[in-house]
Amino acid sequence: MIVPKPIEDVFEMFENPYNLAIITPPWLHFLVTSKEKVQMRLGAEIDYRFTWLGIPMNWRTRITSYAPPAQFVDEALRSPYVFWRHLHTFESVPGGTLVRDQVDYKLPLGPFGRLAHWISVRANLVTIFTYRQQTLDTYWGGGSQITWPTVRSVESLPSVPGTASPEYRSR
Repeated sequence: MIVPKPIEDVFEMFENPYNLAIITPPWLHFLVTSKEKVQMRLGAEIDYRFTWLGIPMNWRTRITSYAPPAQFVDEALRSPYVFWRHLHTFESVPGGTLVRDQVDYKLPLGPFGRLAHWISVRANLVTIFTYRQQTLDTYWGGGSQITWPTVRSVESLPSVPGTASPEYRSR
């Protein structure tokens, strides 16, 4: 999305994990549950709870890359996914800030997970990220350009030292 605001203001909104409750669809009943106040930084861990199709889910993510105000990455340490990496990028452009979300994930259950991706998971994730953009547009007073988020299932698990890859999560 392109937001008619300076990059510093936009980054500040996104880097605060407590703002996720504002921009996540209400039907997910999203809540940050970390015991201590989360300070965004490299290595920060954030606990969440939400409900998906009536099932309560607990997640924990770690910030594996943090370069304000250009980008940050959160990766799941605990989630319903085998792998989840969400890259947030921010770029100053004429008229404001270009915000991009790129989500790479792998579902469990092999071929059944791939089928779930095509039947509903990808569409549900796009719906959630589109809702976020629409909510942010309202929050910032309108005038944003909504764009299509990048949401994709990966076949093999990336293994990058210093990330929340399966090898890193087991430590």
